[in-house]
Amino acid sequence: MRLSWWRVATAALVCCAAASGAEYLVYAGTYTRGGSHGIYGYRFDTRTGKMRALGLEAEVSNPSYLIEHPDHRFLYAVSEDAAGMVSAYLIDPKSGKLSLVNRVSSKGDGPCHLALDREGRWLAVANYNSGSVAVLPLRKDGGLGEAAAFVQHTGTGVNPQRQAGPHAHAVVFSPDNRYLLAADLGADRIFVYRFDAETGALRPAETPSVAVTPGSGVRHLVFHPNGKVLYAVNELASTVTAWLWDAAAGRLAELQTVSSLPPGYAGPNTAGEIAVNGAGTMVYASNRGCDCLALLVVDPVRFTLSALEFTPLIGQTPRHFALDPTGAYLLVANQGSDSLTVYTVHPRTGQIRPMGHPVTGVAMPTVVVFIKPE
Repeated sequence: MRLSWWRVATAALVCCAAASGAEYLVYAGTYTRGGSHGIYGYRFDTRTGKMRALGLEAEVSNPSYLIEHPDHRFLYAVSEDAAGMVSAYLIDPKSGKLSLVNRVSSKGDGPCHLALDREGRWLAVANYNSGSVAVLPLRKDGGLGEAAAFVQHTGTGVNPQRQAGPHAHAVVFSPDNRYLLAADLGADRIFVYRFDAETGALRPAETPSVAVTPGSGVRHLVFHPNGKVLYAVNELASTVTAWLWDAAAGRLAELQTVSSLPPGYAGPNTAGEIAVNGAGTMVYASNRGCDCLALLVVDPVRFTLSALEFTPLIGQTPRHFALDPTGAYLLVANQGSDSLTVYTVHPRTGQIRPMGHPVTGVAMPTVVVFIKPE
């Protein structure tokens, strides 16, 4: 009965998507040490859930993280190298081709994550290897200026192999654009900075950081749509932590921590990406090793999390995933099996099911981005 219910719901979802007839551009960033050459483009048809490969759209070293500008005209990419760089590209909506606008220093080693402020005027970058954060201005032509702000993290964790020094792994602007938060895997802390939207300057908040559980290795952050709760996925502990966010004071308070792994799983694992759906009812977290996706239901009053299910994924090492702009599809980048997998998302429960076979032909994909059509 549950399976037939899913099929009816999926048929309705696809039918609804067909009525809209939307087609998205999708870009996949990669590690180029694995045989890829940069950023690859696809056409994603919401009527069928199928992707059509467009090929290499920009040749660039190790574009392991991508983010689009809110106006959908520009794409930004890190180059996760020792001499870290960030590139700005103009998107051709018809061909999908990416034209380089310019490229600037990330001010650190191994940039791995990007965030745009609410106004689309500033781009923050996390430098993993050197444990630092920078803020870059965006020019009117979509290009990048030299860093307007730079902060160097300090600190270590209890894991000598992974936490011998700071490793900034993610940045996110607060919904009101007054703060920048940075997850540091090496220091086992979330740093909080006051952000000046006029100058791009950063300065420590009154409570400049909060400690996570030792050995957690906090990796990525996402705000609930209500702006009052922050969810963090912890790479080394394979957990998800809910934090209460005091927007007035710029302060975090731990609410709850839950496992991202199914009960009884004892194999090796590192947690990967985290996302919350548009309705704020479901948090998703990927696991590399278990190769599964944790579906965590959000309590509508307390915003705590409870496990719905742990869905096995088709592919190895699901480093990153993204929900399409409608929330009807979820796309996973499988770094270990050189593939991308499309899943339908149940419109009520948020559960996922694979749609067709994985898309192959891209080596070591690390991130996927949907570009909404105009």
